[in-house]
Amino acid sequence: MTMTACNVRACLLTLALGIATSATHAESVSVVGETMGTTYRVTLMAHAAPADLKARIDQLLERINDQMSTYRPQSELSRLNAEHSRDWLAISPELHAVLSAAREVSVATDGAFDITVGPLVNLWGFGAEARIDQPPAAQALRAAQSRTGYRQLELAAAPPRVRKARGDVSIDLSAIAKGYAVDALAALLDSKGIADYLIDIGGELRARGHNARGQAWQVGIALPLANVDAVERILPLGDTGLATSGDYRNFFEFEGRRYSHEIDPASGRPVSNDVASVTVLHASCMMADAYATALMVTGAERGLALAQEHGLKVLFLLRDGERFKARATPDFPAPR
Repeated sequence: MTMTACNVRACLLTLALGIATSATHAESVSVVGETMGTTYRVTLMAHAAPADLKARIDQLLERINDQMSTYRPQSELSRLNAEHSRDWLAISPELHAVLSAAREVSVATDGAFDITVGPLVNLWGFGAEARIDQPPAAQALRAAQSRTGYRQLELAAAPPRVRKARGDVSIDLSAIAKGYAVDALAALLDSKGIADYLIDIGGELRARGHNARGQAWQVGIALPLANVDAVERILPLGDTGLATSGDYRNFFEFEGRRYSHEIDPASGRPVSNDVASVTVLHASCMMADAYATALMVTGAERGLALAQEHGLKVLFLLRDGERFKARATPDFPAPR
């Protein structure tokens, strides 16, 4: 499982990507900007958009970055990672909420999702450190793996605290924090009484209500092809979150074998299954984000069983020679 920002950007096919006018003269507008190393777009009806909406959005996203970014040395998470104490450490309620959600998905997937896997991601050349062009040595792999494992983190709620089993354990939330930020923006819009919107942060989505035509927001699921923009299917997205993870944007090849950024925490190595991408629908974009990453690791057979067990709507796109085949839970929307 990768903990770098590698979720596949879904193709937004709604008319409301700029300003759109329907037959009833409703107009939509989009607020756009940058955050978390990617871009965001919030689309809503023009008449419902407060004048200070962008300022409020940017302020909220800045606060989340200040709490959860590993690229900001003074963020709450960076300071936590730099603290090598094995004592209880106070954390913000927001960080505690994300760590708790991450642990829930880790337990549900028997460790396929693991926010401590960053040392392995870096070792394989997919993190912030230098890229590599061959697999790491076995000794280095064992050393990095000894620093990982979601069970090395213990949480307490009142007051919110975390404790590390060993001081050099580090946390990377890039496979869940964007989903959390999407949910936080949705809560902000809900608090303003905004009933129709589509939020997109780097391909993590959440929708409510309808677009300018009075229809469900239309979202396309991309075919997992490097450097090609093509759509596998179009989904109507209403009152739910969506996240897609894939392995085809970030990989290297060595001696005829392809190594993707999706690291299996159990083996410490890139996954070697036939999954090209996973799309998850969930009321919480944060949970969709985490599960999409976890199911890349589990593979389709185990992943579909887990989806059924936990009530997830999931679509797998699997490599089948030069083509892709789709496998989905029964309640995942049919192709359009």
